Amino acid sequence: MAGVDEAGRGPLAGPVLAAAVILPPGGFIPGVDDSKRLSPAVRERLAEEIRRRAVACAIGAASAREVDRLNILRATHLAMWRAVCRLPIRPDHVIVDGLPVPLLGEAQTAVVEGDRRVHSVACASILAKVTRDRLMRRLAARYPAYGWDRNAGYGTAEHRDALARLGPTPHHRRSFAPVQLTLEL
Repeated sequence: MAGVDEAGRGPLAGPVLAAAVILPPGGFIPGVDDSKRLSPAVRERLAEEIRRRAVACAIGAASAREVDRLNILRATHLAMWRAVCRLPIRPDHVIVDGLPVPLLGEAQTAVVEGDRRVHSVACASILAKVTRDRLMRRLAARYPAYGWDRNAGYGTAEHRDALARLGPTPHHRRSFAPVQLTLEL
């Protein structure tokens, strides 16, 4: 059984990432919770522990261009499907955070607030968030004015100000309203 969750649905820039995690039977990692409820330092520590203790884990992504072409929901589903497909072990069943993901087929259970209620989904939540935050820090080195090392691409005042002054980068989601507004100016 694999737990699946995503990170990065709401930002104005960057990809949406998903993680899939298969834990050993009875596998429990103390401290694991919904990634949004953990500090960055705790998430980093737990991500390493999850990678060490998982039977298998994988990351899938959908780029900002795919978000623009497909819409954020379908891009999120694509990232989840890619994560599951990249697992070195094919799971018999998938537990996904939120609503059903058509691309994952029939062998799935969708659990609203799964990242708070299902341990493997919470583990996936942490891996997806840590991986996406690391990616946004690397992109911040190339585009420092947007503050992605601090805001991970979310629409903070700093990010919106840079967007208004400098316009969008290739990593911005042009289909999102705040980015669209800068294109219309």
